[in-house]
Amino acid sequence: MTPRDLVLTPTALRYLGRRFPCTIGTGGLTMRKREGDGATPIGTHRIVGMFYRPDRLIPPTPWAHPVGPRDLWSDDGGDPAYNMWVRTPHGYSHEALRRSDPLYDLVLVMDWNLPDAVPGQGSAIFIHQWRRPGYPTEGCIALRRQHLHWIARRVSYGTRVIIPAA
Repeated sequence: MTPRDLVLTPTALRYLGRRFPCTIGTGGLTMRKREGDGATPIGTHRIVGMFYRPDRLIPPTPWAHPVGPRDLWSDDGGDPAYNMWVRTPHGYSHEALRRSDPLYDLVLVMDWNLPDAVPGQGSAIFIHQWRRPGYPTEGCIALRRQHLHWIARRVSYGTRVIIPAA
């Protein structure tokens, strides 16, 4: 591990010598991630994308991708584009990337179950803004808005996200 790795600890996400309180999935940590289990997958992952709302934020990095009303993320194991960014119209189950609440105003995409997604092994494992301290996610890692933005301005494409077994 290096200071440039994002490392999940029992109480925080560690990065560049700082600790940021965070929340994880309702299902805790797991080695056997499944779609809809609410668990955060254990392992060493990488940041492979960043989305932001251009109507709410300036781009945090040159490689961040703006999202609009037609941007979605497929969470349907029967979809050939399962666990991928897609656009409307889309005839499979999906999650909107542009939400009315601020949770996805800024999203770091982890490479869980990518690039060759296995249906049913989980989709949309992101680092995003939390609802409030202690409120769990559906399997993502969530942070206070200011902390997420601080990290996003400094993280690189390919940065490791280390989620150790408890």
